[in-house]
Amino acid sequence: MVASFGFSTSTEIVFGRGTSKDAASRIASFGRNVLVVMGKDTKRADWLISALGELGCSVKIVSIQAEPDISMIEAGRSAGHGCEVVAAVGGGAVIDAGKAIAALVPSRHDIMHHLEVVGRGQPLDMPPLPFVAIPTTAGTGAEVTKNAVIGVPDHRRKVSMRDLAMLPKLAIIDPSLTDRTPKSATLASGLDAITQVIEPYVCTKANLLTDTICRDAIPRGLAALRRLMDEETQMARDEMAYVSLCGGLALANAGLGVIHGLAGPLGGLSNAPHGAICGTLLPYGLALNFAKVTDQTLRARLADVREMIGAEFSVSADRAFDTLAEWSQSHGLLGLDGLGIRSEDRSNAAVAAASSSSMKANPADLSAEDLLSMMEQAR
Repeated sequence: MVASFGFSTSTEIVFGRGTSKDAASRIASFGRNVLVVMGKDTKRADWLISALGELGCSVKIVSIQAEPDISMIEAGRSAGHGCEVVAAVGGGAVIDAGKAIAALVPSRHDIMHHLEVVGRGQPLDMPPLPFVAIPTTAGTGAEVTKNAVIGVPDHRRKVSMRDLAMLPKLAIIDPSLTDRTPKSATLASGLDAITQVIEPYVCTKANLLTDTICRDAIPRGLAALRRLMDEETQMARDEMAYVSLCGGLALANAGLGVIHGLAGPLGGLSNAPHGAICGTLLPYGLALNFAKVTDQTLRARLADVREMIGAEFSVSADRAFDTLAEWSQSHGLLGLDGLGIRSEDRSNAAVAAASSSSMKANPADLSAEDLLSMMEQAR
């Protein structure tokens, strides 16, 4: 029998090179008063702002200078009053910020009312503004997820604001917007994307549809990222954009695991970039789960992943995880020490991971000592 499952995603997904040319007209169809959320390099959204202006839209701008925290979201919320639609152009941090701003502008409550773990975790009381997501990196898949990860400096945590209503009305994934992304950002975001098709495949909440997505995407992501470390090619950029989309679809409808379970707390404690943390932890988290898993079905899935990695790097399965770590480091990925993550941060993250939503679907039961040992290897 096929086990029951549900599947939720953005109302409409448009994928393909050049699809962003229609973004302005699609955004304007939701309203003429537009809030555009972008990253610190505001020139990367000039094309959209210009196109919206030509359509007669009134445009306000919010620039997200780093991974979003409460103060950035509240400032964006203030800027968004009077707007009819929110569009975010940027990486996962920008899209998460736009998603949260679109949800909070109509809300009668402050952000803490809706934040998980450190807040009340309450559902939205009002429908969000229509939200359009246009990613410019291939990593988080945030354009098809229902949550936004927000930093809470007072608690030194990164936690989610989550509601089905936060799913974007439209996700436009144009791989050309990721062309010529710097190598370091390509590596970190690419490893995050690969992590997000691996963890949903090996987690306890996997289902038939997410399995189909992930089995195909894992080897495609590995091959494309290796290619991009050697040369800039449109084909590999297209592949990575697709794998990133697959990761968002999979994690939103299955679950994650130890890598993301630790990445959230570590990011909040240290301000290290999320993608780099995930990439650094990936081989060690896989090895730990493979050593500790007791469910034979889940062990077989981890073995599948090990075989896929080994096949891509032309090594035996028992060398796969080590080879992935060595390859990533050879292309400049820093260890936890290099990312500024201290021993104290690792100890606190091992405790905080117990309350992380990502850990709930991890394939193996892991102790704080297991997590500390794993992070020691990833230093």
